[in-house]
Amino acid sequence: MFRKLNNDELGRLSLEAYKEAGKAPFALVLDNVRSQHNIGSAFRTCDAFRIAKVCLCGISATPPTPEIHKAALGAEFSVAWEHFDTALEAVAQLREEGYTIVSVEQAEGATQLQDFRPEPDRRYALVFGNEVKGVAQEVVDASDRCLEIPQYGTKHSLNVSVSIGIVLWNIILNNLK
Repeated sequence: MFRKLNNDELGRLSLEAYKEAGKAPFALVLDNVRSQHNIGSAFRTCDAFRIAKVCLCGISATPPTPEIHKAALGAEFSVAWEHFDTALEAVAQLREEGYTIVSVEQAEGATQLQDFRPEPDRRYALVFGNEVKGVAQEVVDASDRCLEIPQYGTKHSLNVSVSIGIVLWNIILNNLK
């Protein structure tokens, strides 16, 4: 028999404790993500896996907005974020900070997600693209590698917030135990 846990039993961190807690060595870069609900979902997923920060680029909206908050449920207050005019600017700054740049995109030579093994002493910036156009080619060109989520249907396309969840879960829980 199963009993759902109530909120008090989940061991949630307070906002202050979350900000002080160690973070996974990853930054998320959103390259012109247009849907504020997708942005809010990205914040919520980053909170769940304690991602270091989110870089919102180009047309990607920034908190506070009601639409971001609706999906983020407050994670926009716990996860560090910055805005950049372009994803290339974000990638350049992250590279200066010592991050390895990884675009999540269907590209020649891409590593299949299940085969990616991050090195434990490295930091990675994971770039996710626009809902229609994906990661801009110039950002792919500036990347150290690309990851591809294997897909077997007719669309070969996932919602960006779903892709973020799949990639972070795979990397955090399968590779950095």
